[in-house]
Amino acid sequence: MRKVILFQGDSITDAARARDNEHFSGHGYATLVKAQLGFEHPGQYTFYNRGISGNRLPDVYARMVEDIFNLKPDYMSLLIGVNDVWHGIDWAKGTSEARFEKVYSLLIEEVLEELPNLKIMIMEPFVLKGIATENTEQDPKRLEKFQTGVARMAELSRKTAEKYHLPFIALQEKLNEMCKYAPESEWLRDGVHPTAMGHELIKREWLKVFYSI
Repeated sequence: MRKVILFQGDSITDAARARDNEHFSGHGYATLVKAQLGFEHPGQYTFYNRGISGNRLPDVYARMVEDIFNLKPDYMSLLIGVNDVWHGIDWAKGTSEARFEKVYSLLIEEVLEELPNLKIMIMEPFVLKGIATENTEQDPKRLEKFQTGVARMAELSRKTAEKYHLPFIALQEKLNEMCKYAPESEWLRDGVHPTAMGHELIKREWLKVFYSI
């Protein structure tokens, strides 16, 4: 029987996936993972991408029955957190740190209660300087807000992983390291969304953790 792998998150995971065709899982890391695992282990996995652009953590929690429970995954990765900050900066619809931590715990507990054998990998949200995050005349501390906010969500994500003894996929430090070799825009096209090279980095870190669990 095929094992089911579920990619869950926001636009970084969504990556323009098709809504009416499971075979097109977007142009991001989910497809790169699917390509490698599907080639190396033909017929052993079924892949679902349920990332939705614009989602914050509470949005994932609200749709967990349809997009997690009903799919009955054996493995699930979750990359979330940047919109919880971004929506607060631009639209006053962000997620407070206290709520982020609380909802993350509720999500993990309810998912594991429903699917006790599910292996969950928590991914670290990340940000770089880019056209979506850099300072502007109207918002001269915009980059600092992004960096501070996302770093805090990353810390809370790691804390949740530790609390429930789940693997954590670290990404921010890897991106920072790659920026020593090429500009930020080589990895994240706007400071948030990965380029092809950025998605390749995520894929490699994802597979390192997946192979270890």
